[in-house]
Amino acid sequence: MLIEIDFNSEEAFYIQLRNQIIIGIAMNQYQEGDSLPSVRQLADRVGINMHTVNKAYSVLRQEGFIRLDRRKGAVIALDTDKLRAMEELQTNLRVDLARAVCKGVSEDEVHQMVKSIFEEMETRES
Repeated sequence: MLIEIDFNSEEAFYIQLRNQIIIGIAMNQYQEGDSLPSVRQLADRVGINMHTVNKAYSVLRQEGFIRLDRRKGAVIALDTDKLRAMEELQTNLRVDLARAVCKGVSEDEVHQMVKSIFEEMETRES
């Protein structure tokens, strides 16, 4: 598991951690049933507080990406509720696209970026 925290980013550490794990799942670096490192192990590995890792794992659990098991710790367990996922995507995408529009990003640029990201993920799945 390659997790890197950008200590200069304004993005919260737990969000960085959450996002990297979600991307890892999408790119098949982590499979259903895989155990993630313990809170202590991951905190030590990336140099952040254990409470920060715990918060990231809690958010991932709430969002349906992992389950917390007393014996195995955090385990990849995807909630496959597509309708809920689409609703969440639409909500998040609306805000992200509004930010992009405010910064002058065109619709064509967004389409190309989305296409590129999907191609990258499909390449990793192979």
